[in-house]
Amino acid sequence: MPHIMVLADRPTDRDESAVMLRERVNVADFESDHFAAQLIERLGWAVSDADTVEREKPLAGVAGR
Repeated sequence: MPHIMVLADRPTDRDESAVMLRERVNVADFESDHFAAQLIERLGWAVSDADTVEREKPLAGVAGR
């Protein structure tokens, strides 16, 4: 099944993968205007969270950072 992922370019102190959103979707989901509106809202939050993580100073002790 297709999925949407929003990732920050660098890890967070809580989770090395820095996944802000991982959501499975299918074509039928987009038949609902409500689903589409809610998905856009969740995407906006995830992009904002990823931007915040990327703007934070590098983590101490993380190799290569």
